[in-house]
Order: sequence, then C-alpha cells, then structure tokens
Amino acid sequence: MTALTTTAPDAGVPSPSYDRTTATVGIVHFGFGNFHRSHQAMYLDRLMERGEGLDWGICGVGVLPQDAAMRDAMRAQDCLFTLVVRHPDGSLEPRVVGSVLEYLYGPQDAEAVYARLCDPAVRIVSLTVTEGGYLKNAATGAFDATDAAVVHDVEHLENPRTAFAYVVEGLRRRREAGLEPFTVLSCDNLQGNGEVCRQTVTGFARLVDPALADWIEASVSFPNCMVDRITPATTDADRESLLADFGIEDRWPVPAEPFTQWIVEDEFPLGRPALEQVDVQFVDDVKPYELMKLRLLNASHQALAYLGAPVGYTLVDETMRDERIRTYLERYMADEAAPTLGELPGIDLPGYMATLLERFANPGIRDTLVRLATDGANRMATFTLPAVRANLEAGRPVTLGALMVAAWAEYWALIARGGLPESEVPPEVHAQALREAASDDDPAAFLRIEAVFGDLADDERFREEFLRMRSALAAEGVPATLDEVLGG
Repeated sequence: MTALTTTAPDAGVPSPSYDRTTATVGIVHFGFGNFHRSHQAMYLDRLMERGEGLDWGICGVGVLPQDAAMRDAMRAQDCLFTLVVRHPDGSLEPRVVGSVLEYLYGPQDAEAVYARLCDPAVRIVSLTVTEGGYLKNAATGAFDATDAAVVHDVEHLENPRTAFAYVVEGLRRRREAGLEPFTVLSCDNLQGNGEVCRQTVTGFARLVDPALADWIEASVSFPNCMVDRITPATTDADRESLLADFGIEDRWPVPAEPFTQWIVEDEFPLGRPALEQVDVQFVDDVKPYELMKLRLLNASHQALAYLGAPVGYTLVDETMRDERIRTYLERYMADEAAPTLGELPGIDLPGYMATLLERFANPGIRDTLVRLATDGANRMATFTLPAVRANLEAGRPVTLGALMVAAWAEYWALIARGGLPESEVPPEVHAQALREAASDDDPAAFLRIEAVFGDLADDERFREEFLRMRSALAAEGVPATLDEVLGG
C-alpha cells in the first residue's frame, strides 16, 4: 500500500513533478467539491506541470457544516488528491493533482479566510456553489434579500454562512486597505453566470453598505464562463479500486469522464494564469457556448433523471440503453432545445449533440440519477424552463419540454407516496413544496409553485400540454407515454 504522496507510486500513477513548496496561492475557491477538483484544479495542475503558473495555486474554502469532511481529507493529504478518469472501455487513468495548496474552513476560522482574501497575491476568487446557491428567486432570477442566510449574514459578517458574505466582506476590506479588487469568477451552470454572480454580490453588498455596492459595480470584474465535465460523486468503491489497482490510499478521490471543456471571457484586470496553454478557450463572449451547454447537456440530465427513475433505473448509462429515452433525448435536443440557441458560429451542433449521447452512455462513469435530480427546482428553472418560454414566445412546439416537466411532477408524486427508496430521494431545498404540489388533487397545482414557474402557469398552451403529458404518465407510465409522443 502506498499512501497519497507527491512522489509517483510504484504503479506508475503520474504525480506533480513541480515543486509545490515554491508555489503560492493566487486563487481562492468557494464550493470546493468534486467538480472543481476534476475541472479548474485539474487545468491549473496541467499548467503547473509545464513549469508555469506556480503563483496561481488554489486555496479551497468550505463554509457549510458538511465541508468539515473535506477539510479533514485535504489536511490529512497535504491537499493532494487523485483524479481518476473513467474511460468507456472500463480502463482507469489516475493522476495525483497538486494545484491545491491550502484548505480553509470558515465555520472554524472565518478570519483566516478573510486574511487570505485580503492577500494581494490573491487575484481571482472563483465559485462552484451550485445553481441554487446564488441567493436568488428561482423563477425571476432576482436577488432574494429575504433569504434566511442573507438576513443572518448581513448581521454576522464575522461568522457568515454563505460564500457571498465572504466575497463582499473580503472586497470591503480590500477597498479599505487600498488594495485592488480581485476578479470574481463563477464556474456554476447558470446562463450568464458572471452576471448572476455580479447581481448577487452587489445585491448583498447593498444591504451592507450602498457605497460599497457602487464601488463593486464600477470596479470588480465578473467574467462569464462555460464549464463542462461529467463528475459523479465519490463512492467507497472508488476508494477501494484506487487502493487495490494502484496502491493509493486517498480519502476523497475524484472520478470523472475523459471529456472536459472550459470557455472563459477574458476579463481579468489583475491578470490570470495562462490556461490557454492547456486548452482553456478565452473568448470575448461566452454566452452562445454557455447557452448551448445548459439547454442541451444540463436539461438532458434532468430528463434522464425523471424519465429513468420511475422505470427503475438508477444509473445514467443504463438509462441510456433504453431506446425510448435515448430517442426522446435526441428529439428534445434537436426539436425543442436547439431552435432556442440562435447563431453558433464555428459550432457543429449535430456533432455536439451526438457527442453528448455518447458521453451519457459511458458505462465507466456510473453516474447516478439521484445526483442529476439533486436541487431539481433550481436546475429545471435554469436549464429547461427558459427553453420552454423561448419556444412559447416563438410559437414553436413545447410538447417534449412539457413532458419533461410533467415527468418531474410525477417523480415527486412517486416520492410523496413512498415509491422510491430513501437513498434515491435527491437533496432538494424545495422538497416540501414539491411533495405537496405533486400530491395535490389538482394536477395543475404543481405549476403554481411560483418560486419555480413564475407566471408560466398562466400560459394556456403550456398548461394544456403539461396536463396532457401528466395524465398520460399517471395512467400509462413512462414507456407507453414515450411511445405515444415519439410515434411508436
């Protein structure tokens, strides 16, 4: 057995060849989970392996009570972890990643986090706090000043519960000290994620000090970016196979698919790492790429979860072996998602969609449907409903989108009556509202969850399609409904 170290194990697993003791922190990252480690941290590690970017090391920050487990794992391993790429043929490709230099746990020592944010060497603060973590109304997208976490943090900046409180207070302290502000880089799956992040940060700051909010609006850069890599949750089987096959004992390895993409708007006033040397694309406007990914990949993930689970599937790849569901995805992407995207210069859209189907079907990933369904209210409001609205406005069909939403409603009706094992019920902030609305005698009650649907419940054409699809699913089940909708 070989413990996780900076030297390559006997099994030949690549490890950092650069001297981590000479590297320094230039990036602070909130939301330090599997995706960040399989994506941004991996790209930085690639750059450092070239002998460059050693002043752009990462300091991970945890702000939630459950982040204590990551703190313990990272501190025990000198912030090293193993990224394991799972190929479709079943082979595994591990790499020990060394770009993370520090991990701070806010609930234990908020002042240490603030000290790092005020370090002049820190020039970028990045976030992966999930779609639902931006303290906004899911239906309107507006900053929610009444959110309980916001109300708490405005009064308790010395011990906050949200990443945005740290960002705002960090910027306030930098301004007070005469330091230039860091760039704030959202890496979450949100359309215009930089703009959404700006809205949340300035909205929070305005509650603290209107003058601070004005300064942030005028002085802080919030570039948009598109991130893409399917990264499932870590399991005990991942730990066991890494130890058995490669001799590495890692408390929290990261599994991921081979595909990875990162497209970023090049707006970094204090500089940035030269990530274009490791295949990151820097562009003037990321929105077309971002929209393509959200409405094709992320919306398809929602369809897989809500069509697959009621049939009895638990994994994404097994769901993709169901020809009805696979055909539904092909048709949804081509007929209802793609028409909402507008011009995509230089993009082979049919090729991109075909690649998505191949990625979903990768049996090596073993991604779960419950992961895809996690935080579904925010994800549906972000990935699927904007395409529905666009199609309604353009007079195009919305049948397949309505079917996805109806399947979501039936999924929560199934949960409400105990039809799914507790282990397959996804974490969901709006769980109580979804259970109650899905169980209501009026099937249209689901559309009246205003925090998700806003005024979409008032659209007669969508409501009729939703009710028709929900009635078919309830009476006939997923396979028969798909046969009817797809033409047999």
